[in-house]
Amino acid sequence: MKTTQHVPHTVDGKTRMVPIEVDAPTPPRDWDHFVLTAVTGIAVLVLTASVVWSTASIGDLLARAVIEPAAYGAAVVFDLAWIACMAIEWLARYDDDRAALPRRAGHVMLLLAMAAVYAHGKVAGYWEIGLIGAAVSALAKGLWTVVLRHQTPPLDARTRAWIQAELGDAGASLAMIPVRRKLQRAQGQVAAERAAIAGPDSDPDRPDQSGSDPDADVIGIRPGAVTTKDAVRIAWDSDIRDPQAVIRYVAKVTGGVPSPDTVRRYLHALKVAG
Repeated sequence: MKTTQHVPHTVDGKTRMVPIEVDAPTPPRDWDHFVLTAVTGIAVLVLTASVVWSTASIGDLLARAVIEPAAYGAAVVFDLAWIACMAIEWLARYDDDRAALPRRAGHVMLLLAMAAVYAHGKVAGYWEIGLIGAAVSALAKGLWTVVLRHQTPPLDARTRAWIQAELGDAGASLAMIPVRRKLQRAQGQVAAERAAIAGPDSDPDRPDQSGSDPDADVIGIRPGAVTTKDAVRIAWDSDIRDPQAVIRYVAKVTGGVPSPDTVRRYLHALKVAG
């Protein structure tokens, strides 16, 4: 087998990496992978045959009471249900506690599918065929269980506990995303409600503000001067979002040091309104 390698080649004192073809040793055939691929293909064929057989049997049984499209549409649910449970069990293969529920549910749904196939054979007058047909679904699930268990890497108890702890931390981080969004929406609604109740006359930066107001330290410099609220809005309209940068801008415009809490409250109100 040929492969390409880059080797140094010097011409006139200048060296470059140039590609050349060399003979590479052929790796031995991975028979384990070949056998596993073949077995997986066999399992897919068996599963397909099981779904076709169960759907045909249960659909014919239900078609005695309802129209055929509805009957066969409902019939395919019997096998798809336990197949879906088996897939979820595979996804939870590193967590025995989470895999237990889909495993039990898959067994129950498989038994229901087998019972329906057997019932069809008995109603048709061939209980032997119904019994053999029910065994097809059991063989399909059994084969897939063996294949999936073989592909699941063995882990010791400590490694499983470590993986579960890592997944728990990741799950906590994901869970906090909607929680933070909910808190931000609630805080925004509270701020908007307070602003609506207070009205436009509650500007904490007016010169006639009472000393009991928490923002009494922010006062107008002179009549007609730019207030903290006006300066914050000007900074916001200029795409200045960093609170410290806004505080420096407000101090420069108004000529005084504004209250950081007041600036942050105005920024939050503008963010909610925007």
